[in-house]
Amino acid sequence: MRILRHIITISGFTVMSRVFGLVREIMIARFLGASLVTDAFFVAFKFPNLFRRIFAEGAFNAAFVPLFSRKLVSEGREPAKSLAEVIFSAMLVFLTIFVLLVVIFTPTIIHILAPGFATTPERLELAITFTRITFPYILFISLAAHLSGVLNSFDRFAAAAGVPILLNVVMISSLLICPYIDLSYGIGLSIAVTIAGIVQLLWLYVACWRMDFRIRLRWPRITPDIKELLRLMVPGAIGAGVMNINLFIDTILASFLPEKSVSYIFYADRLNQLPLSMFGIAIGTALLPLLSRQLKAGEYEKALQNKLVATDVALQLTVPAAVGLVMLSYPLIHLIYGMSVSDTQATANALAAFAIGVPAYVLNKVFVTGFFARQDTKTPVKIAIGCIFLNLLLNLILMKYLGHVALALSTSLSAWMHTFALYGVLKKRSWFALTHGIKVASIKITFISILMGIILWYLESNYDPCCMNRWQEIGYVISQVSVGMIAYILLGIVLKVIDLSRVKTALGG
Repeated sequence: MRILRHIITISGFTVMSRVFGLVREIMIARFLGASLVTDAFFVAFKFPNLFRRIFAEGAFNAAFVPLFSRKLVSEGREPAKSLAEVIFSAMLVFLTIFVLLVVIFTPTIIHILAPGFATTPERLELAITFTRITFPYILFISLAAHLSGVLNSFDRFAAAAGVPILLNVVMISSLLICPYIDLSYGIGLSIAVTIAGIVQLLWLYVACWRMDFRIRLRWPRITPDIKELLRLMVPGAIGAGVMNINLFIDTILASFLPEKSVSYIFYADRLNQLPLSMFGIAIGTALLPLLSRQLKAGEYEKALQNKLVATDVALQLTVPAAVGLVMLSYPLIHLIYGMSVSDTQATANALAAFAIGVPAYVLNKVFVTGFFARQDTKTPVKIAIGCIFLNLLLNLILMKYLGHVALALSTSLSAWMHTFALYGVLKKRSWFALTHGIKVASIKITFISILMGIILWYLESNYDPCCMNRWQEIGYVISQVSVGMIAYILLGIVLKVIDLSRVKTALGG
């Protein structure tokens, strides 16, 4: 049950981070609303985050963690430390040059990233300015991701899982400070992003230092290990980041839609990221180093069992979460962001469409580790490319009828296709197959979640935000979430989907 303990640890810190993140989003929505400034900032913020999710947390971790874990198992601590230092130094040089080039050519990049902004000169100029300030964040957060990979390989998950909290704390602080130093919120937030990257890097460096794993700078050189890392990273950049590439495509297409569309998608995605981060990142982060070590040691049965446990946990957490997000999309958006009725409805519609894909996004994290742990990053990229084109095709077809909601729905549908394709290949290669018990459990979980959704829909007839004050809205949402959780847990126990003894063991009881 060690993997369950790791998942719980990472999820706990992720919940804390998302709470701070929601506070940040509430403050941005209250101070700036949906406007030209938020459109520009969200595009600028999304740009370094796209590279962070794909290259730092996605492709880099998918390549580095198995490589580092295998060297740790086969050769020991010192050779693994030497590998980490060489890679850290090479990343520092490459990323510094990359950041400088992006800052120089930002105007051209923004025309590619958000071509629709050209019709609004003010929004375009703001996006260029904000991007130049925020983009150095990718340098620091990528180096931080490297140190996170080292810590995770030693099963030290807490320090790395807590890092996102620092970003939110720094950004919240900037919103509070800006009025007192006569700085615009857009500029203040952009500066805060880069400062947060520095703070996050220092936090993880100290964590490694305290573990007596001190990363020293070396003269960067192209070693066989660097070549192997690059060989694995190039296809992994797409294979691990297909969802983020789809969201990037969504941003480009949203820039052609009416004003505020980018903000609707951003606000909806932020709430949708809560279950994805709590469950998907936690499961993937805990599973990858463990599988890599077990496969290297020839412990194939243990590796298979951990994959099955991760799949079961993913289904039990994400299916009810998806139904809950769909049913409570409007109350959640209205409570958290406090926007107008029309803006709330537009954002809630996008959130409901995103939520349909929540189980698929998290299962992708589970299934793709089966390839990465075996250092196969080419197969996921082939599947991902097909899903990216599917997402684009669905966007172009549905945008005419559903507007910005089509972007969210297309992302969800392509995520499900991605899941089925990954599982199909894993099963064909005899690397992983669902047991009869997991299949039966998935049917029961879906059935229970639908019943939970019906209960929430029935209770929603009492919801009227116009007749509620702030505290009444908070009480309503808390009560709805509580009712949904209790209904799911009770039905899960009755139908023997939830095993309380296993949960108690995972919690160390």
